[in-house]
Amino acid sequence: MEPVWAASWIAGLSLITLTTAFHAFGVVMIYLAVMRRARSAEIRARHGRHPIVHAVSLVAVVGLLLTVLHGIEAAIWMLAYLALGAIGSEQDAMLYSLDSFTTRGASEVLLTRHWGLMGALEAADGMLLFGISTAFVFAVFQRVIQGIDLAATARR
Repeated sequence: MEPVWAASWIAGLSLITLTTAFHAFGVVMIYLAVMRRARSAEIRARHGRHPIVHAVSLVAVVGLLLTVLHGIEAAIWMLAYLALGAIGSEQDAMLYSLDSFTTRGASEVLLTRHWGLMGALEAADGMLLFGISTAFVFAVFQRVIQGIDLAATARR
């Protein structure tokens, strides 16, 4: 394997490991905060206080927090691109990173040829992390809906 190719692999896989660990930590912290709120929603629902509004709010807050988490992860890749000299400016590095992370790939910004593989690895990382986020939103939504159902049953 060429040294250039190996450096791109090592940097990309290291960033995937870092952002996956960061994402897992963030999701666990969001889960702990949301599940406390979900339990309080169940208690409120049993007493007739707007359980649907609370449920929608919880899911929306989870969506917002996950978006911030993904933004931070894209910024980690951006910082790596700048540190490696793969892109010249912060603005171009962030645009490229977000394009790759979301697999949109529509910007005209490109990495230097030496680091080109990292864009593909960032896209793989983004797909993995968005998949984790999707599963997490589904789990939260299930939990929140279950709480509303339990509360509705308790009131009958």
